[in-house]
Amino acid sequence: MFESDILSSTIILTVIVRMAVFILIVPLHESAHGLVAHWFGDDTAKDAGRVTLNPFAHLDIAGFVIMLILGVGWAKPVPVNPSKFRKRRLGMAMVSLAGPLSNLIAAFLGAVIFMVVASAAAVTNISAIEIGKNTSLSEIAALFTYYFVSINISLAVFNLIPLPPLDGFNILRSFMPVKFDIWVFRNYRAINTAFIILLILSTRIYELQIPYLYARSMVEFFIWLSVSWIPGLFGI
Repeated sequence: MFESDILSSTIILTVIVRMAVFILIVPLHESAHGLVAHWFGDDTAKDAGRVTLNPFAHLDIAGFVIMLILGVGWAKPVPVNPSKFRKRRLGMAMVSLAGPLSNLIAAFLGAVIFMVVASAAAVTNISAIEIGKNTSLSEIAALFTYYFVSINISLAVFNLIPLPPLDGFNILRSFMPVKFDIWVFRNYRAINTAFIILLILSTRIYELQIPYLYARSMVEFFIWLSVSWIPGLFGI
């Protein structure tokens, strides 16, 4: 296979995996917000039809396009009414945390599947897999689950950044005074615009990525470490 063919196959596979992550994980991510809100006494998300596995109910065009390009993104914010929470601050923090936590759980389960598939197929070097006619189904499955884990970790860490419209910002808001909420409401459009500009700049200025990349590498390290015992079951 020519190098250009390998490159195009890799790009196509990456786009397919990112789309699959959106279709499979984003509905779980957003529904997790709604379910936790329900547990704390608020059915706003449930009544709005946002506790559903239908990805189109959660689609945000900008967040989806950016996820396809960069591997990180966001969906439409799940509507919640903190005034209905039995414990307002705790409820808001836990609702916001539920989304990224669902990604981390998915990443862990994906890592378990990857280790089992890769060990059973004796795949020792994921980067050496080339997509082509001779690629086995087990190799494709190993590659798919590896990307699945990687993208879920990226989504979890990215969504914990304390900037709107991400979950990390809502976690921060849950511990801030009412005046901060009023300021955010008045300036939300400008804050969102600044976030998009910062995101674009981060693709050009490596230093802006360093905190995110460091946090991502630490999470990735611990997830793979937690499943490192599985190859031993296969004598590897």
